[in-house]
Amino acid sequence: MTFRNTLLAASALLALSGGAAFAADAPKTPDLVIAYNFGVATDYAFRGITQTGEQASAFAGVDLTYKTQFYAGLWTSNIDFTGFNTYVGPTQEVDVYAGWKPTVGPVNLDLGVIYYGYVDQFKGEDADYTELYAKGSEAFGPLTLGAAVYYSPNYGGPAKAGYYVEGNAAYTINPKWAVSGAIGYQEENKGDTFTALTAQDFDYTTWTLGVTYTISDHFSADLRYVDTSDHKYVESFAGIPSAGNARVIGTLKATF
Repeated sequence: MTFRNTLLAASALLALSGGAAFAADAPKTPDLVIAYNFGVATDYAFRGITQTGEQASAFAGVDLTYKTQFYAGLWTSNIDFTGFNTYVGPTQEVDVYAGWKPTVGPVNLDLGVIYYGYVDQFKGEDADYTELYAKGSEAFGPLTLGAAVYYSPNYGGPAKAGYYVEGNAAYTINPKWAVSGAIGYQEENKGDTFTALTAQDFDYTTWTLGVTYTISDHFSADLRYVDTSDHKYVESFAGIPSAGNARVIGTLKATF
């Protein structure tokens, strides 16, 4: 072997070993990822019903994800149910949740549980409750279709049981713009305490359609239309004028 060939072979070996060292030193995705979010909105509507008396809301949350599949989180927002059954209602909602996101073929699943907690609750009532949920979604290029089912044995605190089913879709127009919408049905069985609940079951349909703009890697803006199927019924239940009326909600959110 000539000196030139020897030098070329040594250079190639050095390059290979250097590449292997570079690959070995490449940072790995950590098993545990922590993300924070906070933002403001012109209203906080939960399944079509205002939770802030049609006033602005400020929210914040933290999410922990383990090995991309297991997660737990905490989320909170101000609320205002002053008109509910003439009682002074809770002032803050605090939700705690956890779940598992497996993938079965092309379908992404999300199986979990969420606890809704309320600060400064209604007089003589316990509004806290827990829901189990199962979600599934599948992407078809820029289009994602999904469905979800929620079940609670004590929906809204005094109710005996309730469930919510939803179909949803999202379409990514480009890296900045996306549109999304959903239609859902809420059913709540007769309650034990609240007059509005014991009179009849609380069933209604809700839907939403909106557009999301990604401002940067950490900030986004959302403008969304929200409505329900029976404005008078929802109002009589919530005790808040126009509680379930059509509305447009704007949201600014930051995620880190």
